[in-house]
Amino acid sequence: MGQNGRVSKLSAQPLSPLDGRYQSQVGELGNYLSEAGLNRARVHIEIEWLIWLVQHDLLQTGKSLSEAEISMLREVHSGFGDEAVKKLAEHEAITRHDVKAVEYFIRDQLAAMGREDLAELVHFALTSEDVNNLSYAVTIRDAFDNIWLPRLRELRAKLAKLAKENAETAMLSRTHGQPATPSTLGKELAVFVGRLDRQLSRIDAQPLLGKFAGATGTYAAHLAAAPEVDWLANSREFVKSLGVTLNPITTQIEPHDWQSELFQKVTHINSILHNLATDIWTYISLNYFKQIPVKGATGSSTMPHKINPIRFENAEANLELSNAILGSLASTLITSRLQRDLTDSSSKRNIGVGVGHSLLAIDNLSKGLDEIAVNEAVILTDLLDNWEVLAEAIQTAIRADVARGDSKISDPYAVLKELTRGKRVGEEDIKAFIEALDVSQQTKERLLVLKPQTYTGLAAELVKLLAN
Repeated sequence: MGQNGRVSKLSAQPLSPLDGRYQSQVGELGNYLSEAGLNRARVHIEIEWLIWLVQHDLLQTGKSLSEAEISMLREVHSGFGDEAVKKLAEHEAITRHDVKAVEYFIRDQLAAMGREDLAELVHFALTSEDVNNLSYAVTIRDAFDNIWLPRLRELRAKLAKLAKENAETAMLSRTHGQPATPSTLGKELAVFVGRLDRQLSRIDAQPLLGKFAGATGTYAAHLAAAPEVDWLANSREFVKSLGVTLNPITTQIEPHDWQSELFQKVTHINSILHNLATDIWTYISLNYFKQIPVKGATGSSTMPHKINPIRFENAEANLELSNAILGSLASTLITSRLQRDLTDSSSKRNIGVGVGHSLLAIDNLSKGLDEIAVNEAVILTDLLDNWEVLAEAIQTAIRADVARGDSKISDPYAVLKELTRGKRVGEEDIKAFIEALDVSQQTKERLLVLKPQTYTGLAAELVKLLAN
């Protein structure tokens, strides 16, 4: 700060790492959640509305479109590319209004087709937000359906496979970071799969809402032009044709509640994945997972032996960034002063950034799972170093005997607490203690064969509850 250092001249560089360093991992989102993607959707909405007006002859113009002309118009959307982006930019440089630029762009297409007679039906009775809100609905839907959700489901499938393969891999649990009742590695991973499944079902059920009612949501201009038309019914059917549900009662804007709901669900999933990343990182630090060296990769600039768990660390950081952005959008998009302000216009342009950081994290986690292997020897050694975790099993079995009248031990919990709390006890200590217990022979025999690696309850069976 305060020093005017000279910088060598560079060509225009991407400001966001999503468009630079990580473009290969998340660039597909740009087909939808970018300015070009938004404009392509706007062109789609405007053209479909034009076709709807003509085909239903809502204004009784008697005009029509041939199948060939309809195909030509739809090709403007389906063939939308760099040249169209350039043309739109030229219009916007004059209009200083992005949606008006789209209107003029489509008028150009009509002129090229020799159908200038339809020009006044472009953007008919619409306010910009009628086009924008539907454009965001379809781009968000398509980005999630085609990219984000498939990538998340791929990660979920890898995690489920790892869980099932290790359903019976006994593992020392750690509650509060301390040795606790054993589980299996598969069951612990299955917990994350189950959590993801629940949230995925919520996203699958998320409705997309759209508004199409004019300047302040009243259809006033529509009725002024053609009072005999059932504009509400036509709007409902038109919006439905786009794969969106009409929200009939709005201001100038669709209130964005559905977007807020969706982004909250994504942040919830991000938080689950963050928990997964920190747990896997911890298992790596315990050597429960071995990291598979990637040929040619460097773990440390100075320590040649290191393999850093960077996939999981990068995932953590990107999940936090995603939640910061999407959490902000979820809380702010639902507020607009009176009938309309433009605060959402700038903020919604960052939806792709929020989703992009989440997608980058998902990619890192997926690749990270491919680069680790279960270290069963270390996991078993850890179990056998902690025989004291059988204290729970022993005191619970004694309680059952006391309840049945087969034992008169007073306060079994206190007895086991005295033996094990804050102490390391081995196999011989545990077996000697069991042999001396005043319990039924059946209970004694059952406890004597118990080992830390067999004290896993129904953990392996629980993994089988996962959906495929």
